[in-house]
Amino acid sequence: MKISQLSKITGASIRSIRHYEATQLLTASRLRNGYREIDEAAIERIKTIKAYLNLGLTTKQIEETLKCTDGYYEDEAEQVCREMIHIYEEMLLEVNRKMNALAVVKQELEEQFRQMKDSL
Repeated sequence: MKISQLSKITGASIRSIRHYEATQLLTASRLRNGYREIDEAAIERIKTIKAYLNLGLTTKQIEETLKCTDGYYEDEAEQVCREMIHIYEEMLLEVNRKMNALAVVKQELEEQFRQMKDSL
């Protein structure tokens, strides 16, 4: 399929798809006329990339994660996957810290709201 078709199906911009190809997150072959030819598997790959981006991973981290999950590494697999697990753990800790901080803010806002409402 052509890049424009892939863009319509996935909702990813053509520019993003080109970037994914440039960063080796996605592969495409070239036709004689120079157009990209992308197989159907790219649809799921882009959904996966978008999910990782939504988690806050960089394209480099996504590349490492995909290599790990795709079994790209042979000798280094365990080390690379362990590094990615460490990054995930750090991200999860940060999300939990932010959630705890937001819970405190929420509680304070609810208390202020009740006090203002009761004073009326």
